[in-house]
Amino acid sequence: MNASPTTAPSTADTQEHAHGSARWELWFAIASGVTYGAGMIAEFALGLPMLGWPLAFFLATYFFGGFFTVRAAIASTLRGRFEVDFLMLVAAVGAALIGRWAEGAVLLFLFSLGHALEEYALSRASKSIEALAELAPRTALVRRGDGEPVEVPVEQIAVGDIVVIRPNSRIPSDGFVISGVSAVDQSAVTGESIPVEKEAVSDPERAMRTVDTLPAANRVFAGTVNGSGVLEVEVTATAADSTLSKVVELVRTADQAASPTQQFIDRFQRWYVPAVILGVAATLLVSMFAFGQAFPDTFYLAMTVLVAASPCALAIATPAAVLAGVARAARAGVLVKGGAPLETLGRVKAMAFDKTGTLTWGLPRVTSATPAAGEAGAALVPTLVAVESLSDHPLASAIVRDLGDQVPDSARLEATDLNAVVGRGVRATIGGEPVEVGNLRMFTDQQLTLPVELEDAYERARDSGQTLMIVRRAGRFLGLVGVMDASRAESAQVLQALRGANVGQLVMISGDNQRVADAVGREVGVDTAVGELLPEDKVAQITRLAGTHRPIAMVGDGVNDAPAMARADIGIAMGAAGSTVALETCDIALMSDDLGRVPFAVRLSRATSRIIRQNLIASLAIVALLVIATFIGLNIGAVVLIHEGSTLIVVANALRLLNFERGKEHHGIDHEDKPTA
Repeated sequence: MNASPTTAPSTADTQEHAHGSARWELWFAIASGVTYGAGMIAEFALGLPMLGWPLAFFLATYFFGGFFTVRAAIASTLRGRFEVDFLMLVAAVGAALIGRWAEGAVLLFLFSLGHALEEYALSRASKSIEALAELAPRTALVRRGDGEPVEVPVEQIAVGDIVVIRPNSRIPSDGFVISGVSAVDQSAVTGESIPVEKEAVSDPERAMRTVDTLPAANRVFAGTVNGSGVLEVEVTATAADSTLSKVVELVRTADQAASPTQQFIDRFQRWYVPAVILGVAATLLVSMFAFGQAFPDTFYLAMTVLVAASPCALAIATPAAVLAGVARAARAGVLVKGGAPLETLGRVKAMAFDKTGTLTWGLPRVTSATPAAGEAGAALVPTLVAVESLSDHPLASAIVRDLGDQVPDSARLEATDLNAVVGRGVRATIGGEPVEVGNLRMFTDQQLTLPVELEDAYERARDSGQTLMIVRRAGRFLGLVGVMDASRAESAQVLQALRGANVGQLVMISGDNQRVADAVGREVGVDTAVGELLPEDKVAQITRLAGTHRPIAMVGDGVNDAPAMARADIGIAMGAAGSTVALETCDIALMSDDLGRVPFAVRLSRATSRIIRQNLIASLAIVALLVIATFIGLNIGAVVLIHEGSTLIVVANALRLLNFERGKEHHGIDHEDKPTA
């Protein structure tokens, strides 16, 4: 969901209005308590007649205690729904009609106080979300042209502006670094606990065109905290369109995706409230005509039953837990789009993973080097590094990065005349001697065969999924080197943690050839590894898996895997910070490239479901006990006190989720930082 300059302020205004309304409601509840106490003193301590000061004080209690209740009841009634506010007003008016002003007053006082305290408690969760919005600074230092930086409001920052970030200050906008080196604390947006080193991009013009694919070392996000260095950042998104704004907006509106339990409770309340009204009418009629009780006594009993059966705690049980769970996830760098995915994730029976960029880093690494026997083998690495240093191929970059440090300055060679052989490899010259680096086909085309000592190594490396480069110089084979997109160090631990969480089927789906998929699958420990899949084939694979395991989750990059993620019950996007597509298409977004947070999200989901079940059971049990107690003789004041107390207990139980596994998001998993390309 994109935030815009028009929608973002209106949402903030709505939140501020809600907080202001909650404060007024609390003051009105306190005023109703004061007037109720004054009325009780006037009637019982001073012995004044009811039609004098006591009635005036109780009427004031009705006003202060019923003001917000009437507003809520009118709003729900206009929507065609009779909710708990309506039931409380009926009971209060009924008590007044039979002359029990004190009983009606205490009902409205306790109900308004309980509701105000409930709103106050829930504001803890909403403030946890609102705190995210306050992370972005109000102003920024902007350099336009060759002049000195000028401080301007963040709303005036435009795409392409150059922002100067001073040490230990917050970054005002998304962008990429064009000057300076520093470490940036990104925990507020990505959940990463360790500051990320930032450096300037090598080609700013090219970076602007490919900003979504820039490495983490070049990109910064609004609301994060700069370290000790000075950075200059080119802005890529306005304040309203920054990653932080999108996250805040999505979390604010997360409760719109109601969980399955909340949907059930909503349907349940539609017939429960009318059923309560019918039950109250039946109580009134049976007490009067079957047991011959006086009308005032039977009416009072009916009103007490009405209060006892009101589903206050039941109504708040699920929303409170969902709000707290979503807020806790956001603080850990996991964006959950509402109650539905939050609750569903904990019930997944199977989880599918994309390979490249999810279980692996998507960066080729040198995984094996087998030199030939004798002096020829000693020249393998220096020769290969010299040739590949001339190439811009991704595999060449991996060779130079991983093997370059193994060649001392005294042994370094210089290659010239690099020529590509399409589909085979490259040819070059070193010291006047021809050098060939390529795959097996490059040499079989020349009717050449590998030496015996290299054949076995070639077969083993090929079967393990490695891409092999054979090196030949001056007519002699020097050896072979294997390169592979190796798995993340934490992938195996993540899958083991998911098994411990009773996710029964773990599948890897990949576009790579089956041999590579099998090798990575064995390394990380999936149940099934399926390779050679096009995007539509991945969708079909998810469909087949869903036929035997439901619900199913799909973990991918949120872009290339979007169709498969959409087909799954839950789509989880990796590294969604700064990616509009990932934020919009997934159900759950891991803001950083941190696979280790998937088990945490599953555990949080299950904890949220447990809290919801506890709240529902407690709510229904208290309602049943109170209804029984009213027939035994419990008065309306005690009923309201227990009733509102149970609501606060339910809310407090839900708020425990705000501290769920704080600091233990990676329990049992050793996090690995993304290697440099």
